[in-house]
Amino acid sequence: MNSLSIILPAKNEAPALAELLPRLRAAQPRAEIIVVDDGSTDDTRTICAGNGVKCLSSPYSMGNGAAIKRGARAATGEILVFMDGDGQHDPADVARLVEKLGQGYDMAVGARDWGSQAGVGRGVANTLYNWLATRMTGHEVADLTSGFRAVKADRFQEFLYLLPNGFSYPTTSTMAFFRSAYPVVYVPIKAAQRVGKSHIKPLRDGLRFLLIIFKIATLYSPLKLFVPASALFFLLGCANYAWTYIREGRLTNMSTLMWSAAVIVFLIGLISEQITALMYRRDA
Repeated sequence: MNSLSIILPAKNEAPALAELLPRLRAAQPRAEIIVVDDGSTDDTRTICAGNGVKCLSSPYSMGNGAAIKRGARAATGEILVFMDGDGQHDPADVARLVEKLGQGYDMAVGARDWGSQAGVGRGVANTLYNWLATRMTGHEVADLTSGFRAVKADRFQEFLYLLPNGFSYPTTSTMAFFRSAYPVVYVPIKAAQRVGKSHIKPLRDGLRFLLIIFKIATLYSPLKLFVPASALFFLLGCANYAWTYIREGRLTNMSTLMWSAAVIVFLIGLISEQITALMYRRDA
């Protein structure tokens, strides 16, 4: 059996960890468990010490993605499991995810159902992300933003430099695996209500989540985003030209502006496609 490391990013999650860590140790007694303390001001370190769990502490908060990267670098296992430290994920599901890696997959992701979503707004947003990612990759994406996943360590560590320090590390890693033709599978799970208050701020992080939509495209195939946008500008230019020609019998500056925008957007897409290809190039 491959060695297993379980990584839990945590920021002021002491009450949840006090309940979660004993259950996790009971479910995976031989696993290396690492709690990455992202600048907590509560009893996170004490609880980790009391449960015999390794704790990586940061003097200040660097973000969820930064905690994931620190944990992945420190882990010694051949398989890495990432799960939230807020008590949402069931330790019993770890074995189900790890089992999939033995079936030829490089990443197994816990896919939440609608009842496990943190509110209607988050559920609608996640449904939109899943649909867009599915269209972009050509593979079914059941839960793009799930933080509960098992991966082969050597595969995941290839993409550490791509991961952001914020909340969208699941999106980045998922699209990177699809882009690199590493098999991904989704395993249905039930997520419980988190213990304590969420660190996600709707107004501040809403704009960040909106950027996830563009990240989905730029991480996988930028042309799939830029070509439709270019075509839209071109068609708007043609429509405006037809309208002004019928009414005034002339070509207006607006039509030429639209056509110019179509060319510029298309060329930007070509450049972005080349940059994306370079990002995933691995020298032997």
